[in-house]
Amino acid sequence: MKKQTPDNPADNSLSRVDGHVKVTGAATYSAEYAVPGLVHAVLVTSTIARGSIKAFDLQEAETAPGVLAIITHLNAQPVPGWPAPKQPAERAPAGTAFRVFYDPFIYFDGQPVAMIVADTRERALHAASLVRVTYQQEPHQTHFEKNIGKAAIPLNVQRSKNSPFQDYTRGNAGAWAQAEIRIEAEYTIPTQHHQPLEPHAIVAVWEAGDKLTVYDKNQGVKSAQGQLAQAFKLPREHVQVVSPYIGGAFGSGIRVWPHTVAAVMAAKQVRRPVKLVLGREQMFTSVGYRPYTVQKISLGAGKNGQLQAIVHEGVGQTSMYEEHLERTVQGTRTIYACPNVTTRYRLLPLDVNTPTWMRGPGDATGMFALESAMDELAFALQMDPLEFRLKNYAESDPERNLPWSAKALRECYALGAEKFRWENRQMQPRAVSRNGMLVGYGMASSLYGFHRHPSKARAVLRADGSVTVQSATMDIGPGTGTAMTRIAAGVLGMNAKKIRFELGHSALPDAPGQNGSSTIPSVGSAVYVACESLKGKLLALAGEMDERFKAGRQAVVRDGQVFGSDEDKDGLSFADILKHHHLNELEAAEESKSGAERDQYSMYSFGCHFVEVQVHPLTGEVRVTRVVTCADVGAIINHKTARSQSIGGVVGGIGMALMEHSEMDHRFGRYVTSDFAGYHIPVHADIPAIEVYYIDKPDVHVNPIGSKGLGEIAIVGVAGAVANAVFNATGRRIRTLPITPDKLI
Repeated sequence: MKKQTPDNPADNSLSRVDGHVKVTGAATYSAEYAVPGLVHAVLVTSTIARGSIKAFDLQEAETAPGVLAIITHLNAQPVPGWPAPKQPAERAPAGTAFRVFYDPFIYFDGQPVAMIVADTRERALHAASLVRVTYQQEPHQTHFEKNIGKAAIPLNVQRSKNSPFQDYTRGNAGAWAQAEIRIEAEYTIPTQHHQPLEPHAIVAVWEAGDKLTVYDKNQGVKSAQGQLAQAFKLPREHVQVVSPYIGGAFGSGIRVWPHTVAAVMAAKQVRRPVKLVLGREQMFTSVGYRPYTVQKISLGAGKNGQLQAIVHEGVGQTSMYEEHLERTVQGTRTIYACPNVTTRYRLLPLDVNTPTWMRGPGDATGMFALESAMDELAFALQMDPLEFRLKNYAESDPERNLPWSAKALRECYALGAEKFRWENRQMQPRAVSRNGMLVGYGMASSLYGFHRHPSKARAVLRADGSVTVQSATMDIGPGTGTAMTRIAAGVLGMNAKKIRFELGHSALPDAPGQNGSSTIPSVGSAVYVACESLKGKLLALAGEMDERFKAGRQAVVRDGQVFGSDEDKDGLSFADILKHHHLNELEAAEESKSGAERDQYSMYSFGCHFVEVQVHPLTGEVRVTRVVTCADVGAIINHKTARSQSIGGVVGGIGMALMEHSEMDHRFGRYVTSDFAGYHIPVHADIPAIEVYYIDKPDVHVNPIGSKGLGEIAIVGVAGAVANAVFNATGRRIRTLPITPDKLI
């Protein structure tokens, strides 16, 4: 078992292949594309949360300098893929994606109601400030707690017999009442918003009226291509989506949002390329968020610490017009061996914009509640929390009754506990102080489902011996290009500097969006098989040149050459092989996808987090002072970038636990923390040194490269570990995030 530490990464780790262009400013992001004739769009947004538009006063805005057009629902050109608005207009029914500039109704505060197009962004902003809108206001409902009684089974779940969001029971649904030791508690996660460094931006360019190119901050160029083609009734090949560099997304770029469609509409209407960049305040109402969620967990165990029953109920927030579902309760069915488990999931529609997936979606939310509850029950049992989890270790998947494809969570526990020195933890809260601060230890488990989607890749060997690998995948920050280069270099036995990986363009071979920790398992597998195919073609050509390389022999590739065997010191260079056969290049394109293994094994990533906090006994200030995180995610492709992913997940989890909270003024249904002054996220001073460890053992069942997803599991469970450490330090159990000083005083 390899144990990689932050101070001793694998010798063959690559530094980021795109690092130089990013730090020097040479990388081009969505808002930076210079297109001839470019004009600028700015959105005007609603100031009420529910109602309808009675009238616009556009006189001042229309006569402002530089204004080319003002688009509203009254004059917007129809989007061909949308149904014609009903007359008289009707509100969109539940399950309908929001259509911008479509009807007079207001569905949430901050909704786009008009769009200014001007020759400069500054002039567009000025004109937007001159737009006056008269509303017919209606009573709105934005307060989650006051409306929680209206939560219901999602309509999509009611219509589907096989939905994973159906109510679930195994064993006896009433077993909790008979358990020897019981706890029951409610846990709340508030609305939390995506805060990437780069705001969302798009440049939309129409060519010849039926060809569209968009430079958009989007996590899935292929899915965006399909959605835009469908909306504007274009052949798919007539739409190109370009997004090679993304300054952070974490889920906010998974779908095509209304502002993207608005920019495309504007470009078509004014017949010029249009750039639209969201301001920070608009990020709070335009690109989704982690939904407000309340969970109730009932746990029961025998006095010996064996779990007897779990009941996990969750209610999540969504918009009035669209259902957003999350895996909040589903991990509870799987992670621990318990004979009696019941889960229920409900949605509460409110007058807000639609949530979306945010790093560790559902799983991070649900695991905060479950791992807090596990800590509470361990304390009631007076049992060490780690011992309690080991007591209920699931040797196979208790939900699907299948063996794990691989599971080394027990090894994660052991390694993490050793490095953290967990044996020094005291059972009783407030037992340890240091320099006048209360010290607490907490830990939590994590798991995240394995996702692998059909993916394609192309590998091209050039005459100069270099290789270009292509796939329409994305990089929202984890180092996709670096990992794919590492895979290709390993298969082809080449120096990574001679390999270029191209991504972020919809014209490249099909790939899924970067979400669900699926990029390495999916695209990485496609790159692997494409390079294996290229290697096979190369060996065949070499075999025609020299008997040593004939089929059936032990030919190998290394250092950009083909050798007859591992011991052979006299090889043929890739460039010479192509030259001999009068080839300028050699290409292989392959697809990789799951097979029967998905029905034979249960596939997850596993991990755990150990956290030390210090809490000021008078002010309630909480500082995370030490973190050890350990993950079992199959083979680690590139340790240097993997470690960065794990650190980023822990940082996000600390923010989730201690700081992040979108506060709404329910009188107006409006977020009041809509900037970095009001919405707090961790800064360097908030984050200690984070120790990262991996089991680094390939899962031979999941895919050809033996690697599972890492991005999401890095945050799942962190908030629970922090909350558990705060309890150990103070004796105060905080069940509503974030854990701010007022809750500890």
